Amino acid sequence: MTDYKEKVSVLFVCMGNICRSPTAEGTFRHVVEEAGLSEKFLIDSAGTHAYHVGEPADRRASAAAERRGISLDGIAARRVEPIDFEKFDYVLAMDRLNHVTLVDQADAEYHDKIRLFLEFVAGHENEVPDPYYGGSAGFERVLDLVEEASRVLLETLRSRHLD
Repeated sequence: MTDYKEKVSVLFVCMGNICRSPTAEGTFRHVVEEAGLSEKFLIDSAGTHAYHVGEPADRRASAAAERRGISLDGIAARRVEPIDFEKFDYVLAMDRLNHVTLVDQADAEYHDKIRLFLEFVAGHENEVPDPYYGGSAGFERVLDLVEEASRVLLETLRSRHLD
């Protein structure tokens, strides 16, 4: 297996790692696969809290993704670990609260890796809203945001690391 340092590594982070960050992981993986670049990336997701460790993605998130041809199968919730800040080139938070939590958890030398995911998309709000307590429309909105941001992120990372 290729060493992770030989790949562009991206970690998507929300609070519990069952809705937004697995949706981002699955969607970005899908976009990368469509571009034929899977071997160039390490893609993962995690949560800032350990509420759902070991659980699969929320069934509503999985169903919404599946309707768009995106699989969240095989993604199990985990908590961000200290090694993640060293291992990943980009640690992308879904919202400001999780961004602050990540900055608090990371040593100062890793703070420049921690960003809001939607910073890559001009003209959007800076946060992916949490759909957990809402209806199916919230999961569709998350997918709309994440799909667009994933395409822009891929182009950004391609130009920075692969060209």
